[in-house]
Amino acid sequence: MGAQANAAPVIIRRKKVIKGGGHHGGAWKVAYADFVTAMMAFFMLMWLLNATTEQQRKGIADYFSPTIPINRVSGGGNGAFGGDSVFSEETLPKNGIGGTMARSTPEENSRGETGADVGEESTATEALEALKDVEAMLMGRGAESMVMENAMRHIVTRITDEGLVIELFELEGVSLFEEETDKPTQLLRDLSAIISASAKAVTNGIAIEGHVAANPVVLAKSLIWEQSADRAAIMRKLLENAGVESHRIQRVTGHADREPVLRNTMAKRNSRIEIVLLRGET
Repeated sequence: MGAQANAAPVIIRRKKVIKGGGHHGGAWKVAYADFVTAMMAFFMLMWLLNATTEQQRKGIADYFSPTIPINRVSGGGNGAFGGDSVFSEETLPKNGIGGTMARSTPEENSRGETGADVGEESTATEALEALKDVEAMLMGRGAESMVMENAMRHIVTRITDEGLVIELFELEGVSLFEEETDKPTQLLRDLSAIISASAKAVTNGIAIEGHVAANPVVLAKSLIWEQSADRAAIMRKLLENAGVESHRIQRVTGHADREPVLRNTMAKRNSRIEIVLLRGET
């Protein structure tokens, strides 16, 4: 008994084996690559939504639709003919204009089909080129003087389906109209002279739209509708006084604060006047 008590204890060591190394293998790399790919696809989607028109987005959607090889119009069914579409020639309840030659459907626009023959398309192309020439002429006037260059900071232009949009906007500390009135500042008078000189190069009809920033507080009686309409009317008078023929003015509208360009609806940048040189001649 004494000998057994003095015997050395038996120690059993179990070695723990860790598979995959200290960096836990390469599974995290695969997960990270999937994450980066998903983020890239997400940002590409956001860019496409911001950089394309409604007709172009519809065209992209139609391209990936499995019914396109069978039926040219996106339908609601899964059969051979894809069902009827709300964008067809017979039914167009989305905007109530119907699919006619004069007013083509969004599907035709996305496919580049306007319902016009070759001669009409050639005329439309020439009209578009004329608007682009006016845009280049207008934006090129900024180099004439430092005063003119400062005024041109308040102008942006873009070509849309409706025509050439010339946007005159306010900046912090620099207004187109005196505060809370429809009385134009000298800046707006100078800009109207520039625009009228460029607009005389074509005979297109003109639409004028007024926009104002939202009020910082809810007022019992808001006058933003009247104010935007009055400012658009003042712009019409300035253009006519600068030499634009009155019969070219097709419409004068006020949009209040319903179409802001910035997420902050109270931003000064939302107060603006849009002059549209409409496609086609008067």
